[in-house]
Amino acid sequence: MPESELASVHAASQPRARAEWSVVSVALAGLVCWSIGAVTLWAGHSSWGIVLRGTALLLAGTVVLCRPGLFSWTLFAMLAGIELGLDFPQVAAQAQLPGDLFLRLVRMVVAPLILTSIPAGIAAHSHLRSVGRVAVKVLIYFEVVTTAGLIIGSLAGVLSGAGWGIALPASSPSSSLPTQQTPHGWQQTVLNLFPENIAQAVAENRILQVVIFAILFGIALATLPEEKRAPLVNGLKALTAAISQMVRIITYLTPLAAGSALAYTVATTGFASLVPLAKLVVTCFIALAFFCLVVVLPLLVLFRVPLRRFAAAVSEPAAIGFATGTSEAALPLAMERMEELGVPGWIVSFVIPLGYSFNMDGSSVYMSLAAVFAAQAAGIHLTLGQHVEMLAVLMLASKGMAGVPRTVFVILLATASTVHLPTAPILMILGVDALMDMGRTAVNVLGNCAASAVIAKSEDKFALSGTPNVNN
Repeated sequence: MPESELASVHAASQPRARAEWSVVSVALAGLVCWSIGAVTLWAGHSSWGIVLRGTALLLAGTVVLCRPGLFSWTLFAMLAGIELGLDFPQVAAQAQLPGDLFLRLVRMVVAPLILTSIPAGIAAHSHLRSVGRVAVKVLIYFEVVTTAGLIIGSLAGVLSGAGWGIALPASSPSSSLPTQQTPHGWQQTVLNLFPENIAQAVAENRILQVVIFAILFGIALATLPEEKRAPLVNGLKALTAAISQMVRIITYLTPLAAGSALAYTVATTGFASLVPLAKLVVTCFIALAFFCLVVVLPLLVLFRVPLRRFAAAVSEPAAIGFATGTSEAALPLAMERMEELGVPGWIVSFVIPLGYSFNMDGSSVYMSLAAVFAAQAAGIHLTLGQHVEMLAVLMLASKGMAGVPRTVFVILLATASTVHLPTAPILMILGVDALMDMGRTAVNVLGNCAASAVIAKSEDKFALSGTPNVNN
């Protein structure tokens, strides 16, 4: 490139760099002001604290206006909700309506989403039968790894005890779930897994029965001839897309719901209620890192995947997932990088897209951790049997629901209805869900890339030269 063009490009990039630095500086100034304001609150200087935290909110609002987005608006609403709960508790104590409305809207789409997405996902992959041995390997791999993630998340929640000691706000009609009669004996337990009437199962919010029906319907649909199956699959996909769009619309209420939930919580239980949420975030990232170290890394070493080349290939897709909080945004680049690493194209195109429905590793860790947190916050000591039931529901309900915004939040509500957990702690988690979403999405991307490499190695189809291997 000529020097004149280089100079023009450099000159054009300078204003953008200065604007980025200005936004970062304002954000840092707001963080410092809010931190000092929080410290002055503990020191007993409430008036100075209000001034400093109010200044921080103004600076945060400036940053949000410069960089608008759902994530930035959610963070701003969280800060505003905390401030409202601290300084105007009488007003904040009446702010539970947006959170309750958000929960009701999400619950409204749980059963329809399961009834459309799971059968469509199973029937759309009916060609798994022709793939044979590789399909069996892939499905076994997915189940083993996601189950390991669920167990690690559950153990992390038990060991950290992040939810214990939370003083939950007084329950509202939508913050608790209807109780169901506890079955007696293992035969009755197994019998209650299957719906007697699917409409009754949906009406009574028996999500596990809905999942079982959806799986059986999907299997039946997959066995139909192509000419009969295709119209139904296309219709289910269209319905799934419509319901997913409805979820996206509901998701726009996330900042308001998160802010009002924190405001109501702080006003009714005090500022100390935020400490368990911070502990939950730290526990989540530690559990995700532990999962990568004790599950993903040993699998890569066991199947002799070149670690340095794999790390270089997966770093950019994982970074995109971390930054956007959406696994689908990293899908094209992840597939391209895995082919460049040496994974055959047919394995990449089979394993990675399928993994987005059946191999949400980071989400598995997070969901079990969040469910244990909700039980602890409600003062519930889960027995071993309840842990197993909870992990089974999470494992089944998560299949085929990829690509839906706030998927894990929908699954958590479905699980809460099955194991009889109150939804108030889950609504509290919503306030910090955006922070943990980045970590779990990056691990989702990493896990699917690792799956493609491991399967290629197990089939002896990995190109050690690193050149794309499409046809073999």
